[in-house]
Amino acid sequence: MRSYVRNVLAQNNSRGSTVIIKNGKPQQISYGWAWYGKRIGNGNDNVVYPTASLQKVITAAMVVQLMNEKWHTSERFSQNTKISRWYPELKNANNITLGQLINHTSGINAVNTEADRGINYSEDDAVKWAIDNANAIDPSTPGTYFYNNTNYILLAGIIKKISGQSYETNFNNRIVNKLGLANTYLYQNIPSWKTDPISYTWNIKNYQDPEYITKTQASQLVGAANMFTTPMDYYKIQVGLSNGVILNKSDFHYLTHLKSRANNYSGGIYLDNNDTIKSAYGNLGGTHFGIWFQMTTDNRNGLIMFLNQTAGDENAQKQVGYQILNHIKPYTFIAG
Repeated sequence: MRSYVRNVLAQNNSRGSTVIIKNGKPQQISYGWAWYGKRIGNGNDNVVYPTASLQKVITAAMVVQLMNEKWHTSERFSQNTKISRWYPELKNANNITLGQLINHTSGINAVNTEADRGINYSEDDAVKWAIDNANAIDPSTPGTYFYNNTNYILLAGIIKKISGQSYETNFNNRIVNKLGLANTYLYQNIPSWKTDPISYTWNIKNYQDPEYITKTQASQLVGAANMFTTPMDYYKIQVGLSNGVILNKSDFHYLTHLKSRANNYSGGIYLDNNDTIKSAYGNLGGTHFGIWFQMTTDNRNGLIMFLNQTAGDENAQKQVGYQILNHIKPYTFIAG
């Protein structure tokens, strides 16, 4: 398996770190340099990768945790609760449900969420920017699917409003500490002895056009794309979303079948093949990362692929992963 995966990455001019899951057993396989200039290899113990939009399912799961905790109190809420409860100043908030925010069917169509604004935002300031930016553009009618980071930045703010603690505190207590993760951080908490990778493109040769995620860009995307981890830690998170550590199977089903979904996306991930396959893809504007996972929903087979050198677009990157998936378990996975 190791030589096969490395050969597939090499043949497709791709570099990165993966976790292969076969029959319930995860194996890390990496290839190439995470930081070419310093000759730090992918898979190095000190490298933590951006997850981009693969963070969203974690933010959504924390909302469900809080929903369960508040269910028998006066602060009870559900997927149908209008977000005007938390954001009375937000345009159209009386018509937007929490579930619509989670599923990108809120009608919010703010722009430039990933363009680096060169400001190191606090959580509160990032949420304020999201509100102001959403209010600057007339929203679409709620119910229409429009993928937008603003939805999840607003969810990070709701987590703070409900819990009385920062998104960072909730993330560390509810995810990192619960699962005992040793390599998972929000950007601002990455220790000095760890490093995030540089992203590259392939253009005639390897390691061209280096770009990385800045502190300021990460700070804009609280709850949406400011988490860094390893593919092995991310595998543990996926398992934890249905084994009772983060959520149980019933909670996971609730999260991934919200009434407000307009397609096969719900709660931060896509479900396919009669709910037997789960997946999500992420990258960040101005960088070349290709972050993708596809697993069986029972977590027994699949691929977590964190690419820091990519060749081609999102579909090309998924085809690389699909080739590996077919080697893990043929006739099981989907190409996109």
